[in-house]
Amino acid sequence: MAKKYLIETFGCQMNVHDSERMAGLLDQAGYEPTRDDRDADVIVINTCSVREHAEEKLYTRLGELRVLGEETGRRALVAVTGCVAQQEGEALLSRTNGRLIDVVMGTQRLKMLPLLLERAADSPFAEVDISARDDVSFPLGMTRRSDPVKAYVTIIEGCNDHCAFCVVPYTRGHERMRARAEILAEVRQAVDSGRKEIHLLGQIVNHYRAPDDPGCDFADVLAAVNDIAGVERIRFASPHPRHTGTRLIQAVRDLGKVCKHLHLPVQSGSTRVLRAMRRRYSRERYLELVAEVRSAIPEATLSTDMIVGFPGETVDDFEQTLSLTEAAQYHSMFSFTYSARPNTLAATRMPDAVSETEKTSRIVALQALQREIQMRLHARAIGTTVEVLVDAVSRRRDVEMSGRTGGNTVVNMPVPPRPSDRPTPAAWIGHTARVLIQRAGPNSVWGEVVGQSC
Repeated sequence: MAKKYLIETFGCQMNVHDSERMAGLLDQAGYEPTRDDRDADVIVINTCSVREHAEEKLYTRLGELRVLGEETGRRALVAVTGCVAQQEGEALLSRTNGRLIDVVMGTQRLKMLPLLLERAADSPFAEVDISARDDVSFPLGMTRRSDPVKAYVTIIEGCNDHCAFCVVPYTRGHERMRARAEILAEVRQAVDSGRKEIHLLGQIVNHYRAPDDPGCDFADVLAAVNDIAGVERIRFASPHPRHTGTRLIQAVRDLGKVCKHLHLPVQSGSTRVLRAMRRRYSRERYLELVAEVRSAIPEATLSTDMIVGFPGETVDDFEQTLSLTEAAQYHSMFSFTYSARPNTLAATRMPDAVSETEKTSRIVALQALQREIQMRLHARAIGTTVEVLVDAVSRRRDVEMSGRTGGNTVVNMPVPPRPSDRPTPAAWIGHTARVLIQRAGPNSVWGEVVGQSC
């Protein structure tokens, strides 16, 4: 009987995609997937270290697995992978009481997972491999994609920017580009497997330069993916504002399959704080970029990341964050209170002088403002008809489905009651529906399918 594996993923889209890759490797090695931790012979915990609470989730989960083993009398091999594994290495083993972890594998060693598990199964000692690797290739067709509609395709690994708050250069390594030919081959394979939407991923995705074609930049990659038959939508994450120039904006404007949505992580509205963060742009330059995007692509939606309570942030600095948020009119925002990350400049050289109480007060105010903005923007859509790529079925009501517009707005809708060749929600997944928006909330909108859908 084949051994079974369970992969649990914390963190970003790149972690989700890494888990898809590890699943493919385990499938190839003869394992079978399971969703039940009581049934698993191998449990992989793919970790994130961008935020402090993500690390706490790992130790909580390890404690739960210890209890599970005591209850069942059966112990699965446990592999800890991802950014916490890369960051902590062997120190993870000393932070647990007894052998709760069998494999610690870094972010650049994914292809070693089956071998490390095999070694750990026959060894009294845990296997640890967090060594660096410049090879970012991955066997074509090996990835076991978890989403029926979209496909993640990594084009860059690592980052060279070393922003003062960010742990990514220390956990993902220096910047390494995948070959253009390999990227396009993976996109074609994803389309052949039925995926309609391609998500190009990189820590700074718009810093891409093809190692096999030095003249090819990120805008060229977008154009090449746009030309592939079967691709219906293209998204990418995350671009850096400093590398977002006229050429990329024109590509988003002119390429029909590229979604008119830009995620532009600003992090703070204060030039003084941005300088301390080592973001290498000012408040004024960022707002000029927003204006350029709005002028070139009036229908474009913007989203961002924001950090509140960075070391040295004053009340005035935070007020500038609020005013920039109002000026930019983001359709969505990921906002966090600052927490020191190991090895970063902010953690080692900048005293965290903003109290937790003040951080909480500020994040509540920022999120309240952003909620108001999102409510206003979504309300404007009432009465309009939008195209929605259906990608999910409601877990609570099996007569409802949802999807996203090109601008990344979540749209909820009932399955059309009239006779159709797609009478159930599941049958609509991967199809585009024309939806009349009737109601709006801060995080999504609701409507009904109208007219002829694709």
